[in-house]
Amino acid sequence: MKPFPAIALVLSLLPCIGRAAELNLATLTCAKYENEVLPAAAAASPGAGADSINTVMWLFGYSVAKSGAHVMYPEALTPFGFALDGECKSNPNESVLDALGFVKPEAKNPMDLSALECAAFASRHVAMASTDPESADTIMMWLFGFSVAKSGSHVFAADSVGAFQSALLADCAKRPNDSLFQTLSGLRISKPVEPPATPKAAKPPAHP
Repeated sequence: MKPFPAIALVLSLLPCIGRAAELNLATLTCAKYENEVLPAAAAASPGAGADSINTVMWLFGYSVAKSGAHVMYPEALTPFGFALDGECKSNPNESVLDALGFVKPEAKNPMDLSALECAAFASRHVAMASTDPESADTIMMWLFGFSVAKSGSHVFAADSVGAFQSALLADCAKRPNDSLFQTLSGLRISKPVEPPATPKAAKPPAHP
């Protein structure tokens, strides 16, 4: 099975849901998703941070993990995006967290994360990152969402994806024979710590 090329083929078909530094799925209503996040996606310049495609990929990975499944559905990305959009338009007061519970992916050609060794994934990821970095980043975002859901959190902190990737690849190197599912289930990534504010210079004493 070759899941990565299949994923790359459908990326351009995904609907946009916007980009944000942080999304709390429990407090983000579907109305806000439709009326603020979607327009922000249309106005945003592509390629900066968590763009619209990467955000929807994160939500897709989160949704799969939240459902209790441990598979990636390469051919279900587009239907997932449209289904989430439809659920939110029909229920504007619903939280996005609740909406994700009603969106079921089409179970076509699943890739079982529990049957893929972590070392094998890491090798494929490094190879793809050198030839198709955008697709590699997008797949990593799906895995990031999956891992966050497994941790019990419901916050998407886009700035943490780099730390997540580093931790995932490091764990794959330490325990290469573990499944990718085992590794993702054990990762705990917190938001980056903000650097301390630079203290203001003391004012010179006033002359008498």
